Amino acid sequence: MASDKRNFALREETGEETSVFSGSTPRQAALKAARRLEPAESEDQAPRTTFSLREKGTKKLHIYEGWAWRSDAPADKPDWMPEMVTEANVSKEGIEHLDEL
Repeated sequence: MASDKRNFALREETGEETSVFSGSTPRQAALKAARRLEPAESEDQAPRTTFSLREKGTKKLHIYEGWAWRSDAPADKPDWMPEMVTEANVSKEGIEHLDEL
């Protein structure tokens, strides 16, 4: 089934895995992780941060550069949505294979 969710662990430089993000693709999980970064005032000002996600059950490490920024919510937003939202983008830097877990 194409819509199966996969789990990706946010991996720190120390090897510790601190959070898990799910998505049907690594990029989808990376966008969720990037939204947790400290947002800048605009996309142009957003600092780039490199992070890696390990696909659970594998030794594949997906490496991304991500950035986040604040923007106005869409005009047709639902009532529960705040006036300002955090948006994010990512750029895949590559894949590494871990020797061990």
